Amino acid sequence: MRIRKLSFEEIRSSRPTIDELEKKRRLPVSVVLENIRSLYNVGSIFRTSDGVLAEKLYLCGYTGYPPRKEIEKTALGSIGSVPWEHHPDPIEIVNGLRERDYLIVSLEHTDSSVAYTEAAYRFPLCLILGNEVEGVSENLLSITDVAIEIPMYGIKQSLNVSVAYGVVMYHMVAQLKGIQ
Repeated sequence: MRIRKLSFEEIRSSRPTIDELEKKRRLPVSVVLENIRSLYNVGSIFRTSDGVLAEKLYLCGYTGYPPRKEIEKTALGSIGSVPWEHHPDPIEIVNGLRERDYLIVSLEHTDSSVAYTEAAYRFPLCLILGNEVEGVSENLLSITDVAIEIPMYGIKQSLNVSVAYGVVMYHMVAQLKGIQ
């Protein structure tokens, strides 16, 4: 058997239109970005959010938001396919989601973090991502139900925030689809 690479046209023809996308069921995960400093990370998170059909992105604090050319460069058109809003206060957003019975999950190293593969998720869920250097703020950690982390086996303690986001979100997709 010989493997043939698909053409751009073949791949593109299998993708939904924006109108078709609006009718699809989204992954019941809303994401709070708290003070993400890199606009390229924000763009990459948009692109992954499109890939998993995340419910919504909340760009909070000083996290950059569209329109910005740096975000658009890495988002590659996904800004229009992912529901999002900018809000200065992530606490307000998280408390609002909690009132709607969302499980609040922070991706952060804490004294009670569990490996992302071992956490007991329930949906709908709010995933919190923090600043690239400082992580998730103490204020948000104080209202978190579960802290998760990605085990690291080398000398570095963490992955880039957009890479870590991709790892965790595709794991959640697998959980919901019963793929393990």
